[in-house]
Amino acid sequence: MNEILTHRSAGVLTVSFNRAQRKNAITSSMYQTLTQTLQAAAQDSEVRVVLLQGDATVFTAGNDLGDFIDNPPLDAQAPVWRFLHALNDFPKPLIAAVCGVAVGIGTTLLLHCDLVYAASDARFSLPFVNLGVSPEGASSLLLPRLMGYPRAAEALLTGEPFDAEFALRAGLVNQLLPADQVQDWALTQAQKIAQKPAAAVAEAKRLLKRGVQGAVHACIDEEAQVFARLLQEDTAQTAIAGFSRRLR
Repeated sequence: MNEILTHRSAGVLTVSFNRAQRKNAITSSMYQTLTQTLQAAAQDSEVRVVLLQGDATVFTAGNDLGDFIDNPPLDAQAPVWRFLHALNDFPKPLIAAVCGVAVGIGTTLLLHCDLVYAASDARFSLPFVNLGVSPEGASSLLLPRLMGYPRAAEALLTGEPFDAEFALRAGLVNQLLPADQVQDWALTQAQKIAQKPAAAVAEAKRLLKRGVQGAVHACIDEEAQVFARLLQEDTAQTAIAGFSRRLR
């Protein structure tokens, strides 16, 4: 079974997590596929917009912890860090459709999307400190810029989940919709953008991102180094193993 599905139509490349039986938890091989898909889409003139989605019940539960334990991201070339850089480098509009839970990188990847539409009952979580590791995905840089420091600190220092209304007020998502309408709405918005002049859209995104893209790149790398160091300590090893057992 393909754990990442792609579908192309009218200039929109829809990329779907396809592992619902495991809450769309992401493995190293899935990160590699996602990175390759984004890099190919960046070079494909027929792809105008990329839409990221899970299914109607779950976006993604974040890292597959079993795979994560077996393949820890201990260097800058680890698939997860390459995926985050591919998101930051992607020159075309990225849209996300979020239903159900978005845990860990399921939330931090949204910081690299241009538009995010979510179900009114979606739930978001950044449980890094609870697992004994540090924030990733440049979330320590982007969350305070987006939400303001107090809200970002609450999300990252407590590791507690927050609901869709909080995400909307904080600016993480653009609009909330009923769960059965999210993906259709996101696709409609993607199709609207795909019909606009591609060069103008690309330049608009470049200008929106100017001044921050390099800082994001550096932050992803710094967070990855801290994450890898903490990941090798007993506190993180115990916390992650315990959390993994509870999921079984």
